[in-house]
Amino acid sequence: MTTPDRRRTGNPVPQWGSQGEPHPAHDTAPVPEPAPVTPVPAGDDHDAVLAERDRLRQTVADVEHTRTRATWFGVVIGAVILVLLLVFIVQNLESQRIELIFWEVNLPLGVSLLIAAIAGALIVALIGGLRMLQLRRALKKAAG
Repeated sequence: MTTPDRRRTGNPVPQWGSQGEPHPAHDTAPVPEPAPVTPVPAGDDHDAVLAERDRLRQTVADVEHTRTRATWFGVVIGAVILVLLLVFIVQNLESQRIELIFWEVNLPLGVSLLIAAIAGALIVALIGGLRMLQLRRALKKAAG
């Protein structure tokens, strides 16, 4: 949205119902113009400009790889996988009889495979967590 030129010059906003003329009670004194910016002559500070550019590039490079970016990337990938998984479940709604030792249940094929995938992920996470705990204990023992 752009601002009308009259507002930029400092004239007051027209009152409701007026035809754009300033209200007589407002002061319509001109606003002084800002001082023009003098450009830096090319060639005098070429090394300073290059150094500033390199500093800015390094700042951008430092910001490129952050935890927030990694988290956002994980959320987006997780959402894509979730959509694909939901499509798979909706396309595989045929009921299947599943028997395990003394347990018997009828579930749609997609739901049963989802439960199996979740169980597998939990087992992998448990084993990974136990390994990290083992390594942490070994590091503490070696350090102290």
